Amino acid sequence: MFQVRIHGRGGQGVVTAAELLSIAAFLEGRHAQAFPTFGSERTGAPVVAFCRIDDRPIRVREPVARPDALIVQDATLLRAVNVFDGLGPDAYVLVNTTRELRDLGAAEAVAALRPERVRTVPATALAREHLGRPVPNAVLLGGFAALTGVVSLESVCAAIRQRFAGRVAEGNVAAAERAYAYVSATTKEAIDA
Repeated sequence: MFQVRIHGRGGQGVVTAAELLSIAAFLEGRHAQAFPTFGSERTGAPVVAFCRIDDRPIRVREPVARPDALIVQDATLLRAVNVFDGLGPDAYVLVNTTRELRDLGAAEAVAALRPERVRTVPATALAREHLGRPVPNAVLLGGFAALTGVVSLESVCAAIRQRFAGRVAEGNVAAAERAYAYVSATTKEAIDA
């Protein structure tokens, strides 16, 4: 079973990201579950959502304590919440930022991880460019597909089109494709280095 924990803030589409990821897995014939946990339901409050993907039915229902992958939709959470809690040395980490993780106070946490499995992507900037809104959730799923290979970009795009329509769907797809290309390129550079 592959377990994903997604951290963000209210209004960034954290819950929708987990749902889209589960739909992408379903489209590939796999089993998946997605669910959120949050405290105060207000814009800007920290939100966590989870997604599990497996080839067999999933019977576990509790929150993901030891994720195989971590998606951070808002880099300010790196200093506010222990997003790296429970992360093993082989985990994948994808953070929405234009800055280096060491500049965000996360150098020590990511030092124990495999460098080729830790990536940043300017998801908010890509969302603004393609949607006109700073909602990074679907964009990050394109980067997640490139980084992990757990789901394909095609399935992520199909899930986006299933959830949204028209300009919103196509803008999210274009941004996810750009994030996929960005993460693919930076991962190749890290492996070649």
